[in-house]
Amino acid sequence: MKIVGYKVWFVIFLAVMMGVIILLRGQASLPPQSASNHDPVSNPRPVAIKPPSSAVPNPGKTGTTAPQEPSAEIRQQEAQAAAALAKINISVQLVSMKRTEEVPLELYVRGVLAGEMPADFELEALKAQAIAARTYIVRHMSKGLEEPVKITDTVQDQVYIPLKELKKRWGADTEEKLAKLTQAVEETAGQIITYKGEPIEALFFSTSNGYTENSEDYWGNPLPYLKSVASPWDVAASPKYKQRVTMKLSEFYSRLGVKKGAEKTLSILGYTEGRRVKKVKVGSKEFTGREFREKLALGSSQFTWDINGNQIELTTYGYGHGVGMSQWGADAMAKRGRSAKQIIAHYYSGTKVEAAPAWLRRFES
Repeated sequence: MKIVGYKVWFVIFLAVMMGVIILLRGQASLPPQSASNHDPVSNPRPVAIKPPSSAVPNPGKTGTTAPQEPSAEIRQQEAQAAAALAKINISVQLVSMKRTEEVPLELYVRGVLAGEMPADFELEALKAQAIAARTYIVRHMSKGLEEPVKITDTVQDQVYIPLKELKKRWGADTEEKLAKLTQAVEETAGQIITYKGEPIEALFFSTSNGYTENSEDYWGNPLPYLKSVASPWDVAASPKYKQRVTMKLSEFYSRLGVKKGAEKTLSILGYTEGRRVKKVKVGSKEFTGREFREKLALGSSQFTWDINGNQIELTTYGYGHGVGMSQWGADAMAKRGRSAKQIIAHYYSGTKVEAAPAWLRRFES
C-alpha cells in the first residue's frame, strides 16, 4: 500500500509540473504589448491606414474590366463641346516673367498638364489631369464669360508652363513628352467633370497620406463630391510621402506666435476623417491642422514630432492639402489598368465625365 501511495503522489507531481511548463510556454509565446498603447498624445504615431467603407471595391486590382465605349450621341456632344472650347482664348498672366500670353484653351490645358503632373506618368493619369484642368477653367468661365479668360500661371489658379519654357526644360526630350501630353489633351477634348450637370471644383494635390480629405475639413466648405476616400498606393509610390522638417524652437515660437516652452504642451486634439490633424494645441493657443501646416510650411497636415535640445523635428505624411485627386494615386491606379474616367470616379464622388455644357455653344458664332 505504501509503494502504491508513493506512485500515485509521483504521478500527481509530474502532472502538476507539466501543467506549469505548458502555462509558462503559453505566456512566452504571447506578443509584447504594443508601445503605441502608451504613446503620449503629444507625439502620436501616424494613424493606421484602413480602407473606409466609401472605398471602391478592390481599387488597386489589376486587369479590371474596360469601361464601355461612349455612344454615338455622347461622342457628338463631346465633339461639339470641343469645337466650342477650341474657339476660346485664355489670357495667362506669367507672373514671374512679368508678361501675358494668350493661347487657345486646349493649349492652355496642355501647358497646365506640363506644369502640374510629370510627363512620364501613365497616359490615363495624364488624361484624368487634363480633364480636371479643363474643368477648372470651364468652371472659372461659368462665373463670367469675358473673353479672353484671364488667369495666372501660379498655384493661385493652375501652374502653367509656356511652350518656350518647356523646350528649355526638356531639351532633347521635348518632342516625345509634348506628343504624350498632346495625346492626353486630344483624347479628352470637350470633356469635363460634372456633378448634377455643373462643372465641379476639380481640386487635386500631389500625394495622400493613404486617404484624401473631406473638403470641409481643410477648406471649411463642404462639397458632396470632395469626400475622403482611400488612396493606399501613394505610401509606396510617391517620393514625397514622408518628409522631415527641422527648425529651431525660436523659429517655431515665432511662426506660431507662442511663448517659449510652448512645445512642452504640444498635443493633438482631434483627427479628420482623412486621418490628418484636425486641431492641435500649442501653449495656450489652438490651431487647425491647416493653420499649423501653413504657418510652419509643412508638406501635410498629418504629422508627428520630436524635440531635440533647442530644435523640433516634424515628420509629415503625404504632400499637399489632400482634397480631391491624388496625382501619385492616379498614376498608381493607371498602372493597375484603371482608365481616366475610373480614376476620376474614385476621387470625385458621385461625378460624371461628360461634354462641356450647352452654354459653350454661344462661342460658335
